[in-house]
Amino acid sequence: MDLLTTDLCDANEGQVRVVEPMFNSFGGRPAFFGRIATLKLFEDNSLVRQALESPGGGRVLVIDGGGSLRRALVGDQLAALGVKNNWTGIIVYGCIRDSRAIGEMDIGVFAIDTHPMKTVKRNVGEAEIPVSFGGVTFMPGEWLYADEDGVIVSAAALHQR
Repeated sequence: MDLLTTDLCDANEGQVRVVEPMFNSFGGRPAFFGRIATLKLFEDNSLVRQALESPGGGRVLVIDGGGSLRRALVGDQLAALGVKNNWTGIIVYGCIRDSRAIGEMDIGVFAIDTHPMKTVKRNVGEAEIPVSFGGVTFMPGEWLYADEDGVIVSAAALHQR
């Protein structure tokens, strides 16, 4: 991605929302962008699997995991599904695991931290709703841009295809 979040912020001041610094980059793709798909859940990644099994179409999956640092919402198997099904990135307001393997995959993965414990499976959560964390509300269908300098969100695309 040649689109830098810093340049996009400069060129679109007042039109982008900047997520508070909180994420570490774990994926093999350090910079990515795409339309937003959302999930809201807590320590249960059943909906994450369902989302990543579906065609991503170059979208970014934004997971509001409540900021939990007690269980990992994404591991290498789910990240591999994301690669296979054309998801460009995953943002996790929570933890991931299998970070070494994920670091070798062609997908962007930002999360707060890592944790070795898997989640419970109760099929509880919501999809394609507005989710808020890091001082930003993420709306399904809006655009997310992420790189080494941060994560920004815009209602409209900030790039030319």
